[in-house]
Amino acid sequence: MPRERVVSPENQSPDEETFSLSLRPKRLPEVIGQKSLIDKLAIAIEAARRRREPLEHILFHGPPGLGKTTMAHVVAAEMGASIKTTSGPALTRPADLVGILTNLQKGDVLFIDEVHRLGPVVEEFLYPAMEEFRIDITVDRGSFARMINVPLQPFTLIGATTRAGFLSAPLRERFGIFHHFEFYPEADLLEIAKRSARLLNIEAAPEAIAEVARRSRGTPRVCIRLMRRVRDYAQVKGDGRMTPKAAREALQMEAVDEKGLDELDRKFLRTLIEIYRGGPAGIEAIAATLNEEIDTLVDMVEPYLLKIGYVARTRQGRVATAPAYAHLGLKPPAKPSKLAEGAEPGLFGSKEA
Repeated sequence: MPRERVVSPENQSPDEETFSLSLRPKRLPEVIGQKSLIDKLAIAIEAARRRREPLEHILFHGPPGLGKTTMAHVVAAEMGASIKTTSGPALTRPADLVGILTNLQKGDVLFIDEVHRLGPVVEEFLYPAMEEFRIDITVDRGSFARMINVPLQPFTLIGATTRAGFLSAPLRERFGIFHHFEFYPEADLLEIAKRSARLLNIEAAPEAIAEVARRSRGTPRVCIRLMRRVRDYAQVKGDGRMTPKAAREALQMEAVDEKGLDELDRKFLRTLIEIYRGGPAGIEAIAATLNEEIDTLVDMVEPYLLKIGYVARTRQGRVATAPAYAHLGLKPPAKPSKLAEGAEPGLFGSKEA
């Protein structure tokens, strides 16, 4: 069972998912950040409304916790449509999709999270549904088998993935709108934290909100979770107000440092620096040393370390950078390896990981 991390970009329980849902923006004007996507979607949605047609199929890709699911719900709301949600791992057979697809009404949105984890058979079953709004169902067996063509109501498929490089080319080509979700700048996280404080009815000092935003790893879901933890700490250890002191003490208790790194992040860096002399080191070797799953490190740890420039990817493996040494209070090697000097950040979601 994966460990619970307060800075994990994944939802950690059904209760947290329900709570997060209550804080999510409902319409495009309420969305904070991702301006290029908002502008693109606003035009596409208005054009589809004027034509009275469903929106094109959309693919959202990028690290978890950045709002892909939220944006799918916002799109459905803007189109005045219902949304049905599922995930790649839940769709193991074409039959799993039949009931969902045949019950969609015109203009409805089907949201598939982790769409890169669809099996090849299910993926191929989706192609005619996406292109021609029909599915082919085989009934009976052997010599009595026959194919029935079932028409579907025009719908919009929104796929979300953290590993865009794992999508097959035929599936990728069937999406009309693509958008990569970037980590949020601190200014946007500050606005998200302020909005959360208002919705949670918390009295919070601007410095306390800024402290939370600064340590939120560029991820709205983490920002909201940290706001809840600081609120709880302030209510139990203080007078209920989120003061800068309460924020610092609460985050220190959660082992989240000034850069938003937690104990697993620091262990990753220390292992790379102290065991593998700063790298290059393969992700498999680092995972084995830490006794962690490779996917946990690739999806949950590396993206932010790459983003802030503490780790670089090379063809030979991961390399710790000078800022990583400084953050841990360690002295970098006198002469960096040529591999470290020539390291380039890996493309998130690529098969290299």
